[in-house]
Amino acid sequence: MIHQYELKAEDIRTFTSQVMKKHLAIEANGYCCNTDMIFDLLMKASAECSSLEAVCSDLENVADSNTVREYVNKALPIEELAEQEITANRALAECIPASMAHIGIEIAIDFHDEPFYGKQEAIRAVTCSGRAKKGTTHFIRVATAYVIWRQVRLTLAVHYVLPGEKALDVLKILLICLKNLDFEAKVLYLDKGFASTSIATHLATEQQPAIIANPIRGKTGGTRALCCGRKSYTTSYTFSDGTQATIAMKASLVPDKTGKRRRKWLSFIVILLDWSADKVYQQYRRRFGVECSYRLLRRVRATTTSRNPAMRFFLLSIGLILTNAWVFLKWEFARLLAAGPRRIDETRLRLHRFCRLLIRAIENHYGAIYAIPTHKSPQSVIY
Repeated sequence: MIHQYELKAEDIRTFTSQVMKKHLAIEANGYCCNTDMIFDLLMKASAECSSLEAVCSDLENVADSNTVREYVNKALPIEELAEQEITANRALAECIPASMAHIGIEIAIDFHDEPFYGKQEAIRAVTCSGRAKKGTTHFIRVATAYVIWRQVRLTLAVHYVLPGEKALDVLKILLICLKNLDFEAKVLYLDKGFASTSIATHLATEQQPAIIANPIRGKTGGTRALCCGRKSYTTSYTFSDGTQATIAMKASLVPDKTGKRRRKWLSFIVILLDWSADKVYQQYRRRFGVECSYRLLRRVRATTTSRNPAMRFFLLSIGLILTNAWVFLKWEFARLLAAGPRRIDETRLRLHRFCRLLIRAIENHYGAIYAIPTHKSPQSVIY
């Protein structure tokens, strides 16, 4: 099929840059460095998974990397983390398609940790501790709300989690963000980090249907006592604090190290849903799309050695905005012209192509480095 129009690399750069400049508070008015240049460099660093230093040395007509970092760090003090979170959420919401349904959709909420290696007490005061991973026990923790609607997967809101902040408080903040965007979830899918009686009670009070992964605890008692029989089932369960809830127990056969198939149980807290255990399991599997969003984030996240948590959170936000921009453009311009509901040609604008087009547009604007100075003629060695 011959298409009448084209989505060009410059169009992708313009749209993504406009979203960021409209909401993110970074300004530069130097004779060499300006606001457009800073956002272009940040986008290229994110799309390449490289640093500002590498990007600045790869382009001809840009400011020095030290100048760019000075502007960025000046705009990102730790004391303004809350304001940065608000602006990041506004930029994420800018990429919501106008035709997208806001009621009766599925939303997943989860935590995501980024390793942090700073040692200063003032900086560690805004990082969360946890089990050792990747050489550290301190992490920059964010919580995200992720919508599942047809072929659209968007991060609707992000929250920077402070140490000591309870999972219930994080959930309330994200639900308020969704309410401000006029989203009403048909079902909430929550990870086991949200498995608590206080959250189950709150969701039941708010009349919000949800499925929460429930860790199996105890040796013979507790939820371990529910791991009996050969088939999946649902049952009523009373927790140690007296809270009653519906528990779905899913039985599955998983091969062990010897290849022998052994029974493994999965437990879910079911709130205001009259579903069988098998249906709960099948529907909850859709939550793993939020894990996919974190894998995509690792492909569009700029690297840095900065110890400023605000800077690291800002780069995470840039990656989420790029992912949302890719989903929005794919929904608007990669449509299959066929009968029935709107569908997307996934092969037309994959994330890799989106990043490459964005990088080419920026390199075309500022000029790329194609040679390095040398004391010896390459003709004498190569040819």
